[in-house]
Amino acid sequence: MLALGLLVLVLAVPPWPGAVAVLVIAWTAALAGARVTWRDWLRLVAAPLGFALTGAFALAIEIGPDGLALARDGGAAAAAVVIRAAAALSCLLLLAVTTPAPDLVRGARRLGLSPEIAEMALLIWRFLFMLLESATAIRHAQDARLGWHGFRRSIRSLGLLVALLLPRALDRAQRLECGLAARGFDGSLPMLSPRQPVSLRFIAATLGLQAAVLGVSLWWS
Repeated sequence: MLALGLLVLVLAVPPWPGAVAVLVIAWTAALAGARVTWRDWLRLVAAPLGFALTGAFALAIEIGPDGLALARDGGAAAAAVVIRAAAALSCLLLLAVTTPAPDLVRGARRLGLSPEIAEMALLIWRFLFMLLESATAIRHAQDARLGWHGFRRSIRSLGLLVALLLPRALDRAQRLECGLAARGFDGSLPMLSPRQPVSLRFIAATLGLQAAVLGVSLWWS
């Protein structure tokens, strides 16, 4: 409710002050509420926000007879794109770092997602961690043999890592498929679904905060 509600506000309200307020709320909820460390949060935000900044650069610069120049609006459109993109990205990352993937899939199934797609999403999610574990083991083995000492050795070791990871990924995927078939997989995997207590106080505070952001944005505009 908090993350998706803020995401809807980002799409509905003007960048100033609505998207800025949503950005501050999302960062506060992640860093202070969910207690995500600054290093981990900035590492998550850096790459996608870099794409947004790259795209906004095209809006901030114009090519004229005299060469490159600042856009006629002084970069206001580029700033609006960056603020709205950063706020929307922060809302999605807030949802990702506070809600387990199985809970997200179960929520999507309640909204009408087919069970086959839902279970495939869970299998892919689990398979990503298996690949990461294999890549980490290969990297540590190469590092122990000084495979990442120097630029040329690092490039060669990276190529070997990718070459070794692909057949391992295919082999694990095949074994996973055979294991599911042997257990009579019919498109649905049973999962433990413990009931989570619903905090009416948190829901009321969330709705009140979102209503305040909407009201201030409409009043300001």
